[in-house]
Amino acid sequence: MGTEKYSSYDVLNALFDEGSFSETDAYLKSAGGEAEAVTGFGTVDGVPVFAFAQNVDVCGGAMSKAQAKKITKLYQAALKTGAPVVGFYHSIGGRLEQKYEMLSAYGDILRKSTKLSGVVPQISVVLGNCLGTSALIAAAADYVIMEKEAKLSVDTTGEKACCQCNLRSGMASFVCEGYLSCVDQAKKLLGYFPANNLEPAPAFETVPSYAAPDKLPKYFADDNSLLCVGGGYGEPVCTAFGRVNGSPVGIVVTKGGTISSDGAKKIMKHVRFCDAFSIPVITIADAEAFDSLSDASKLVSVYAEATSPKIALISGTAVGAVYIALAGSASGADLVYALPDAVVSPVAPKAAAFILDDSIANAPVAEQEALAAAFVKANLSAVKAAEDGYVDDIVEAEGLREKMIAALDMLSSKRVTTLPKKHTTKI
Repeated sequence: MGTEKYSSYDVLNALFDEGSFSETDAYLKSAGGEAEAVTGFGTVDGVPVFAFAQNVDVCGGAMSKAQAKKITKLYQAALKTGAPVVGFYHSIGGRLEQKYEMLSAYGDILRKSTKLSGVVPQISVVLGNCLGTSALIAAAADYVIMEKEAKLSVDTTGEKACCQCNLRSGMASFVCEGYLSCVDQAKKLLGYFPANNLEPAPAFETVPSYAAPDKLPKYFADDNSLLCVGGGYGEPVCTAFGRVNGSPVGIVVTKGGTISSDGAKKIMKHVRFCDAFSIPVITIADAEAFDSLSDASKLVSVYAEATSPKIALISGTAVGAVYIALAGSASGADLVYALPDAVVSPVAPKAAAFILDDSIANAPVAEQEALAAAFVKANLSAVKAAEDGYVDDIVEAEGLREKMIAALDMLSSKRVTTLPKKHTTKI
């Protein structure tokens, strides 16, 4: 975008390891002899990857029957070989003169992309305009990266198409400046993913780093390995990838208060992706309620269905439905840890104290706060939950890394047999 000039070949050569790019269907063109997109394969950090890049300098990169055929063939090859797909979008739209053929072409791409979902990782990189039906294709990927001046919207007029709009809606995970930064972000993401749903994720040699207690993932994650993927959507919930002792993990962090509808959806998307590719999920639970009953119910279903290794850490207060959904039996957590000062309560802790101990309400008003706090510490603490079998261990923040490494090593051989069914009915 802007004054930056580059070709689709520049983009693909920047993505792939030097000298590894091989173009596919180089002679497949539209009737006028144009090739509105370049497709091919190569390696990214040694891992095979398929990619395509729309060429805005050729007929505006407009979607055509020929372009769709090139992309669908690429998807089919990725499905056969189990390699990730990265798509670079920059187009004026579709070749309207092709009418119904163009509509069929869009449908073919969407159908193939849906078949790939959960089989290989898919990343969309929006470098320019991506409007109308093209936006549906880009949005079908697991993660969307946008150049800061790019536009992404199903509305062909460009309504709510800016990068900030897409960050706020949760459609875009990253916004970068310039195509090279976008390419680098795609390469970083690929480094956390296995090539497909049958292979293990790549491992790296890294070292630990330590930080303040409000940065709990840094206590157990490898140095410089954390990558937040939720953009500005659903805050203060944070979703991220990281590495523990070199192996990728998905991380969910709730930061107190109420989990909003957007926050719950953000967690669902992250857990579903991690589960599809057997990436372990570490959930840091600290919240008192859900804002939406519907989304809370769906979140319970997502955690319950996930069969990848799941570790929960209660870092603050886990109340009622939050404990059940994120750390309790409904979540299917393999291991549940808690920090020493954590609280596990069926309802808001102060309310529980007044309900379960009548003497507090009968005490002088000036003494009630202290009495309630003492009741919570004695009866709703992490230690009490551990004594009752609802927490597996109490862990100091400084000991989290050692604990997580041991847990993930033990869970690396986890196997779960599920009943045959098409899918859950919760959406």
